[in-house]
Amino acid sequence: MTHADIEALVKQFLVHTATQGTPDARAQQVVVRLTTDLFKAIEDLDLSATEVWKGIEYFAEAGATHELGLLAAGLGLERFLDIRADEAEARAGLTGGTPRTIEGPLYVAGAPESTGFARLDDGTEDDKGEVLFMQGTVYDTDGKPLAGAKVEVWHANLLGNYSFFDKSQSHFNLRRTIVTDANGRYQFRSIVPMGYGCPPEGTTQRLLNLLARHGRRPAHIHFFVSAAGHRKLTTQINIDGDEYLWDDFAFASRDGLVPAVERVGDAAQLDKHGVSKPFASIDFDFRLLREATDAPAAEVDRLRAAA
Repeated sequence: MTHADIEALVKQFLVHTATQGTPDARAQQVVVRLTTDLFKAIEDLDLSATEVWKGIEYFAEAGATHELGLLAAGLGLERFLDIRADEAEARAGLTGGTPRTIEGPLYVAGAPESTGFARLDDGTEDDKGEVLFMQGTVYDTDGKPLAGAKVEVWHANLLGNYSFFDKSQSHFNLRRTIVTDANGRYQFRSIVPMGYGCPPEGTTQRLLNLLARHGRRPAHIHFFVSAAGHRKLTTQINIDGDEYLWDDFAFASRDGLVPAVERVGDAAQLDKHGVSKPFASIDFDFRLLREATDAPAAEVDRLRAAA
């Protein structure tokens, strides 16, 4: 069947049958295009009926096991959306902000909020992990500190697991919202996180195996940063030195998001920070872009967990 034949067939199936009122123009446009591309791929690749149905079964399983978010990251879909967003902002003249990178599927709304400082961890892994202090300033487009900006932060524990999804952790462990102080500053205490891998028997890793790819992520910390009149920033920082730092299966590592990690053991600094052993320290500032009517929305409307 030629591509022209397929295009005509899809219109026959999905356009000419629209007799029950007026179709949603955008929905029709998207469904017709994606269905046409799928039919062309089936024809071009000579997919068997079994292969097609196994594909449908795969997506059904991925949805039932809540792995479609991982799959979107592993296939580069989330990174592609970020690339398009970067290009759209550049066309609107919006440059110079902190680089964005993927959100991932593990955010949970409703984390406890505090001003200036928060402790993220519940202390249960103090004897196993390295204490981390991370601090910085949120700046506006002109380089002025932004008081009252909201810094939402979340990361994995030492086993690479996230609270809420991992029921063994306390409520909102390693998740907080910090409102910057009068000088635009934020700081939090936590533990240096570990990277993680896709569930080894899960749908995402099974597909990655067929592609001869690993499913590992480097250690990282997620952020949403927002302030009135500015575009919401979705980003992560990676922990320097991780073996997967530039080999992230989710393609989220970016220049500008790998801050230096300082190891602090000075007695005066230990006393100042209220700890008894050396700790890691990361300085990182966020720079937000002004809001612009000619740029697409920075807030992504997607289903997220809430506790």
